[in-house]
Formats: sequence, structure tokens, C-alpha cells
Amino acid sequence: MLDHILLGSNELRRGIDFVEQHTGVRAAFGGVHPGRGTQNALVSLGERRYLEIIAPDPAQPDANNPLAPGLRSLNEPRLVGWAACLGNIPAFAEKLRIAGITFEGPTPGSRKQANGRLLQWQTLGLADDFSGLLPFFIEWAPGSPHPATDAPSGCSLLQFSVESPDPEILETKLRFLGIELAVEKGARNKLRARVDGSKGTLDLSS
Repeated sequence: MLDHILLGSNELRRGIDFVEQHTGVRAAFGGVHPGRGTQNALVSLGERRYLEIIAPDPAQPDANNPLAPGLRSLNEPRLVGWAACLGNIPAFAEKLRIAGITFEGPTPGSRKQANGRLLQWQTLGLADDFSGLLPFFIEWAPGSPHPATDAPSGCSLLQFSVESPDPEILETKLRFLGIELAVEKGARNKLRARVDGSKGTLDLSS
């Protein structure tokens, strides 16, 4: 179900340079998120899977999005979240509603690609995302090309996992959400990913 992982950076070019330095693949500018205060660049990680470098958009300094201030405070690029792809977000929302799980959405989103094509999607976020270890959920609009199809290739995702002081509780939550993901015991909540490129391997964490 993994759709993409988000690598936060306080400046987009810095994030792009960071990924290229370690993998040999330079991410392509994706576009801006109107009203959200962010912009991104992408690298494909294979079929319908990609790395999103996300950073503040200087043209939207006053956008109402809690993610943007956190990105500005980053001293170095790090993982800030991940997205799982669903085929039917409204049905998933109803499942959560019946189970008494609080969530936000479905919320529509869009951005215009550098080639002028409009990407559209809807997302759903859990009110309790287990300190960022649980994903937000995305469903791409019919007819919207998946970003991995035209993002620069040459990278693959070797590993994606999470660490938690309470792995059993997290595993229970993941199973309910229909997600199979390696959960390891750690001192704190942490996302981990390993990306392989032509130049080398890049280890990422939150």
C-alpha cells in the first residue's frame, strides 16, 4: 500500500542536492501545493511508488498548514511522513467511522506539474497517527497520472520500516488499517528507509 515517502527539507534545492549527492539521481521539480505553503520534487522508487522531497514554498509564507513551519525548522533533510494508497477512500472513511476512529477528510488536493498537467487526489489523515508512524491515505483521481510514472528513475526502495517503544500496539493498529509493515522495537518512534541509487545507498530516518 505504500505510495510515497516524504523527505522534508527547509529548502527545496537543498533536499534535491542531498538526494543526488547520495544516490546519483537528481529529483525533478513537481510543483507547488496551492494554499498549503509547500512545494516538492520527486524521484521514482519503482512502479507507483516515489520519494517526495517536500519543502516550504517561499511564495506562500502565510499558508495555513502546520507542516510548513516544521519544515522550515529542519537542520537537515529527514523523513516527515508517508502515504498509503487506497482504492476507495470514502469506503475506508466509513470503516473508520464505524470503528469510532477519529480522522480528517477525505480532503481534495491538487497541483500543476511542470508540464502543465493537473494532478488531483483526495487524502485522509488519522487524528492519532502514532506520532507520525501511521500514514496518511491517498487516492489518485481517475485519469490523473501517478507521479512515479514520469519522475526521474534510477532509485529503488530497499527497505521501509518503523521503530516504536510499543511495537505490539502499533502492529495492532497497522493490522486494523490493512497495512503490512515491519515494526521494530526502539527507544523512540522513528521512520526508517533505505534508498538505493546508481551512486550509492541513502539511509533516511525521522
